[in-house]
Amino acid sequence: MEQPANLIVDGVWPTMVTPFTESNEIDFKALEKLVEWYIAKGVDGLFAVCQSSEMFKLSLEERVQLAGFVKKQAAGRVPVIASGHVSDSIQDQIEEIKAISAVGIDAFVMVSNRLAAQDESDDVWKRNAEIILAAVPDVAFGIYECPFPYKRLMSPELLAWCASTGRFLFLKDTCCDVEQIQAKLDAVKGSQLKIFNANSATLLETLKIGAAGFSGIMANFHPDLYAWLFNNWNKDSDKAALVQSYLGVSSMIEHQLYPLNAKYYLQQQGLGFTLQCRARNQEDFITKERLVMDQMKQLDQWLGLFVNGQAAVANSIAK
Repeated sequence: MEQPANLIVDGVWPTMVTPFTESNEIDFKALEKLVEWYIAKGVDGLFAVCQSSEMFKLSLEERVQLAGFVKKQAAGRVPVIASGHVSDSIQDQIEEIKAISAVGIDAFVMVSNRLAAQDESDDVWKRNAEIILAAVPDVAFGIYECPFPYKRLMSPELLAWCASTGRFLFLKDTCCDVEQIQAKLDAVKGSQLKIFNANSATLLETLKIGAAGFSGIMANFHPDLYAWLFNNWNKDSDKAALVQSYLGVSSMIEHQLYPLNAKYYLQQQGLGFTLQCRARNQEDFITKERLVMDQMKQLDQWLGLFVNGQAAVANSIAK
């Protein structure tokens, strides 16, 4: 069988949030603006219909619509991958993979915990993966170590098997551990499978050892700073260390009311977002959380100007 072409480019792949109208429908006007905002900020690809997208709260029809809209709006400027892999039974998973892949995404991202229960072995995972690969022979795949409903990290051995099939092109790694990522990189060396770190604090160290880039929550706030770090970490070590320090510390807001805080931040970018969420109660997003987002926005602006050689303008803002 001819193997899929690898359209997974190195760099920054935000895990997209989903805007909703006040009536709780997908807001495609805001979504259009969001896609344009990501691309203008220098991202290299888009990861749609993921946990950040509240995929567990979306119907299959909505997941298909969301993936299709993002792929169409991107219009070939950046590749688009999508998950929406939420079902329990393997047969239901195959049906959702077929439906979502049919919109033309560049890879379907399997959720690692969907292929085996928490108490089941990697052999069970592999058997179920083989069933899926055989059922959809023309689909390229990624893997997402999603923490819900439980986090299943891929072992280097299982990841090596995935790489050996030639069907897996992308891993969103959530182990948050440089040594584990090194072992995974060693396991897939020479294959098409690329490893993207989802953890901000360890990002620079993993870029140094060969990670393909960043795919995580925080690219919904300041994707341009992640793009700068990816493109310049080996050119300007002093600035790269400064940017890494800021990205690591600011990523602590992941423990805030996400994705509500991201929707508020994007609202302040003029993208037409409401604070409507299906996974969170917007009434819980109180003044303190809004102030944190406003303050981070100001720091983002200052640091972006500074690292791009506009120190005088940055200092005028600081004053």
